[in-house]
Amino acid sequence: MAYFRDRTDAGRYLARELQRYAGRNDLLVLGLPRGGVPVAFEVAQALGAPLDVFIVRKLGLPGYQELAIGAIASGGVRVLNEALIRSAGVSQSDIEATTAAEERELNRRLRRYRGDRPFPEIAGRTVILIDDGLATGSTMQAAVIALRQEQPAAIVVAVPTAPPETCDEFRRLVDDVVCAVTPEPFYGVGLWYQDFSQTTDEEVHDLLERARERFDTPARGRTR
Repeated sequence: MAYFRDRTDAGRYLARELQRYAGRNDLLVLGLPRGGVPVAFEVAQALGAPLDVFIVRKLGLPGYQELAIGAIASGGVRVLNEALIRSAGVSQSDIEATTAAEERELNRRLRRYRGDRPFPEIAGRTVILIDDGLATGSTMQAAVIALRQEQPAAIVVAVPTAPPETCDEFRRLVDDVVCAVTPEPFYGVGLWYQDFSQTTDEEVHDLLERARERFDTPARGRTR
């Protein structure tokens, strides 16, 4: 039986679990596109926080794309699994070629979602990273590793649903973890939504624009 009607419903539910962060001046909500953005939008609105996207692209092992040798993320961050790179004998030229290909897609998404607005300041802020759910958590883990390099004051991972063991793994990696519902057996994220249809690039762009229009005000004194 599904817990949530759709991602909007899930975001409102998750926001209630995050109320202790409401109204903080240092708070930033980052959604992982595409499906995490509708969830993050509701959380950001409820907590009175700015919203942006944090895009992560996996760097696949040449010939075995499902195996990650690293990841790149918004803000020009690259994380490499040096041990795997050495053991697999991946050349520097292969790493750079893979990185360049994924950077093109990452930049395409950034342009589509954010236009020419600069990436928000991360250092010293409390950042809530949001997706529509976790299964293995590999994408979120890459996001956490990449975000950590930007020196936030604290990282919070928050999702509407995930298996309990995945949530437990993140407790070692970040400052706070909020998994709203943790069904067992889990099977998959989409099972717990009545409507889990794919979020489009247009929807992500529109939600970010709505959030920016509501939140951008000189009284906040934020640096963009």
